[in-house]
Amino acid sequence: MPKTFAELGLSEQTLKALQDVGYESPSPIQEQAIPSLLEGRDVIGQAQTGTGKTAAFGLPIMEYIDPSEQEVQALVLTPTRELCIQVTQALRAYGARSGVDVVAVFGGAPIRTQQAQLRAGGHVVVGTVGRVLDLISRHSIVLHDCRFVVLDEADEMLDLGFLEDVERILSMTPSGRQTALFSATMPPPIRKLADRYLYEPITIKVKAATLTIDTVAQFQLPVETREKATKLVEVLKAERPEQAIVFVRTKVRCDQLFRTLRDGGMNVRALHGDMSQGSRDGVMLAFKGGRVPILVATDVAARGLDISTVTHVVNYDVPTSPDTYVHRIGRTGRVGRSGRAITFVEARQKRELEAIERHIGTQVAAWQKDAKAAPTPVSERPRRHSKPHISRDGDEPSVKLLVGGGRAAGLRVADIVGAVTSATGLDGEAVRDVSVLERFSFLSVPANEADRVVAALEGRDVRGHALRAERVG
Repeated sequence: MPKTFAELGLSEQTLKALQDVGYESPSPIQEQAIPSLLEGRDVIGQAQTGTGKTAAFGLPIMEYIDPSEQEVQALVLTPTRELCIQVTQALRAYGARSGVDVVAVFGGAPIRTQQAQLRAGGHVVVGTVGRVLDLISRHSIVLHDCRFVVLDEADEMLDLGFLEDVERILSMTPSGRQTALFSATMPPPIRKLADRYLYEPITIKVKAATLTIDTVAQFQLPVETREKATKLVEVLKAERPEQAIVFVRTKVRCDQLFRTLRDGGMNVRALHGDMSQGSRDGVMLAFKGGRVPILVATDVAARGLDISTVTHVVNYDVPTSPDTYVHRIGRTGRVGRSGRAITFVEARQKRELEAIERHIGTQVAAWQKDAKAAPTPVSERPRRHSKPHISRDGDEPSVKLLVGGGRAAGLRVADIVGAVTSATGLDGEAVRDVSVLERFSFLSVPANEADRVVAALEGRDVRGHALRAERVG
């Protein structure tokens, strides 16, 4: 029988914070990792996004922090800005009742602002590897008293070439620290890193296949290379997804396919690592807010996308490894919903598909055109037109706002973003870090627009709820 959060040994303050954000019972990774971390053990957690790993390490961190001490007591390293923001929002919610200050540091944002936040406090620092190193070199982050370190999505740090920098950072932390490493896969370099820097770790493995296979219907479709784009359009029209992620192997293929679908009249966006940070943020926000139904993405760029409304995953290119396949299809079939995954297979890729089938322990059925009732095809949806938006470059100072109203009032991220953009004319890219909790929501807007946004939102009716807004801090 699953345990409750109270049975895992968490304090009353943390349990109340969990009630505030609507958490009811722990997931398998939380149930296994939290007691070990509370005992002071090092932990290796092999789990993909969507399993609740942020709370698995974030809740024990809250138990360790002494809010009366201003030093950095915990460090969470993330591979991408998107994941950094996501983890920071979660940790702030977990520590809301205990006075724990969480500071996010990442590239593509003014370093002076982050330095000021660190000077003002920062019990927990969540950061991307490069920006953390930069701030250490400027003496803005001092890790002498850092007794808890988390490496989140370590396999992506390896993919991005950050492992050497990660080791440099670890070497600057106390030898008596507690370390947790989370990774969807465990390639040899990650295993070697764990052997070197973790002390007698407990290994917890939540099998990806058991997380996804039961809720995702999987199909394969033989295709010839020159017909793939045409076949994709055919599949999307037949499947009529509410939201779909189309995975490709390379950035070049990502751009090419995006243009093909866009020129065919589809409401589609691309997401890959060569895009500017402002562009990537805008795409992530639009997709998370439900304004874009089709996203063409590379594997690395799509890390950090944790969206329960994705109904379909299309593997336009067969993944390079079975683990990557399971990770990709885990983007759909979330939160008790069913999902569908369709993999395009060229003749030369049959062996790769066979390896995937051996890994998941089942054969992938052939896809057939199926005239099922579903939402309007993406290519036939009307384009939205509105007044010209004021665009942003993503690097300007921002201000955090609190909005009265959250999940209890039926509000979603898209409602908050839509209220701001329609009331002010700001572009969706200017509305950042939107987090909808049980009774209230947070968002960040450009500092010079904050007062105008607060005034525009005050009393605005959204889903029958009158909003109120104020600055935070």
